[in-house]
Amino acid sequence: MQLNQVIKGLKLLVVLLFTTNMFSQDVIVHDPVVIKQNDTYYMYCTGRGIDAFSSKDLKDWKKLPAVFLEKPIWTDKVVSDFNNHIWAPDISFHHNKYYLYYSVSAFAKNTSAIGLTINTTLNPEDENYKWEDQGIVIQSVPNRDMWNAIDPNLVFDDNNTPWLSFGSFWNGLKLVKLNSDLTSVAQPEEWFTIAKRERSFDLKDSNPGDAALEAPFIFKKNGYYYLFLSWDLCCRREKSTYKAMVGRSKNVTGPYVDKDGKNLNNGGGTLLIQGDENWYGAGHNSVYTFDGKDYIFYHAYDANDRAIPKLQVSELEWDADLWPVLKNQIK
Repeated sequence: MQLNQVIKGLKLLVVLLFTTNMFSQDVIVHDPVVIKQNDTYYMYCTGRGIDAFSSKDLKDWKKLPAVFLEKPIWTDKVVSDFNNHIWAPDISFHHNKYYLYYSVSAFAKNTSAIGLTINTTLNPEDENYKWEDQGIVIQSVPNRDMWNAIDPNLVFDDNNTPWLSFGSFWNGLKLVKLNSDLTSVAQPEEWFTIAKRERSFDLKDSNPGDAALEAPFIFKKNGYYYLFLSWDLCCRREKSTYKAMVGRSKNVTGPYVDKDGKNLNNGGGTLLIQGDENWYGAGHNSVYTFDGKDYIFYHAYDANDRAIPKLQVSELEWDADLWPVLKNQIK
């Protein structure tokens, strides 16, 4: 009788493994972004020199050499004695090259800059593999800027104009127009605030405040630009309260609104992902279409394994009103 129960349990486990649309894995990551080159997926994440992984199936990941074996030469001018721990990259393919934006920052300060490095291939075994750093694209300076130059995401509008979204805390998430070479801000400058939460009290611009939001990611689908973003607090393991929110707009510059029509610049946002007793602080997501399916990648802190941040992957589907929903919530 006990053996039969064990066999039934194993059969049920096999069914669950083959029917679930979410891949919860023991891959330690923070702020994952993904791209596909030929038959291989490449993932880049926050880490020393930017962590890199490869996979054939989005499930089994192989650790690759870091993007920067040594820190970019300009980083000490932004953050003194920078330790090469680079945050929140963004990867995309344009002009037959791979563009990898990344964040250099001092924690809880807007002493920050977004840099860019370019490669013709993502395969480290390719003889043409070589990251060529382009330096700073955008920089924020305390006591000058009320925004924070981290968490970049590149998007092109319907006119093929490039825009970079970014930001964390302070006075919200920003969007700026780039030149066609993708390495610098277009002139004359065009800036927009695309999401903002109310600060409960006035602060000096050197203080991030309590209006916790960051990590914008804009995804084009269904005639809309969907703005995914993260609310509340990351990077605190079991005390992390991260959650992924979403709004949408017909224009890349906004205004972005949630399901109830509330403007994201006025604290709007529709909840998409949040943690539970098994996973803390789920957020900092990226969204892509691979082989006809839409996927969302993010990290969450494993409550059953020392609150370590681990990779989460889920398919996205769209409801009758064209809002994104997860096929499977985190377990």
